[in-house]
Amino acid sequence: MLLKKVNIEEELRKTLRKKDPIQSLYELHEILSKDSKSREKIGETLKTKNTSTTNSFNLDLLQTDRIYHIDQIKKICIDYRLRFLASNYFKGKIPAEAIAEIKSLERIHGIELRGFKIIAPSKLFKLEDKDDPILFAPIGNNYFYLIHKWGEDLHPLRKWLMWPFKSIVNLTCLVVALSYLVTLLVPSGLFSKSSSNAQFFILFFFMFKCLASIVIFYGFALGKNFNHTIWNSKYFNA
Repeated sequence: MLLKKVNIEEELRKTLRKKDPIQSLYELHEILSKDSKSREKIGETLKTKNTSTTNSFNLDLLQTDRIYHIDQIKKICIDYRLRFLASNYFKGKIPAEAIAEIKSLERIHGIELRGFKIIAPSKLFKLEDKDDPILFAPIGNNYFYLIHKWGEDLHPLRKWLMWPFKSIVNLTCLVVALSYLVTLLVPSGLFSKSSSNAQFFILFFFMFKCLASIVIFYGFALGKNFNHTIWNSKYFNA
């Protein structure tokens, strides 16, 4: 049985209590065929560093199921080991549909959007020292408006595969569990004629030290860190 891939936008929507109907895409296609210079300007804005933390949206015109607080975004990023960074760090291609969405919002609200941010895996960002990007614009007070999602969905097991990297406690639990399983695989009486609990725990402790050493070496050598530390960090070795 094939596992269904994870759609991060759907995971975000689960954090909301109220849902509104999805807006028609007819207007998008109409906008997409007009004013190429305006779209180019928006593309340049997405690639330019901007520290804006708010946009003057008309709140009555926003879809409530696209508004997310920073805490909701942070939780998704930590669970799936994603990053939430300014759009100028994004090295992938911004699709025309996303630019059309921005232009549509700017026309409806009568503003020029700034301060774009994107949720995506680390490999899609140009970090200082192609999976499921989602584009946001800041509303203010740590709220963000979801503009557009593109690309492929995440692997269905990504949340569980990234679970050990959420905290030192999770990683320690994984190392302990693996050490116990490896110890069970060692044939009884391999090191002595008779087996005992003391021998088992000595062997278990040895396995734990070996696996822990490998994990620590891997973490330091590749500059890895836990999800709650990197989710909004622009540095490769954060």
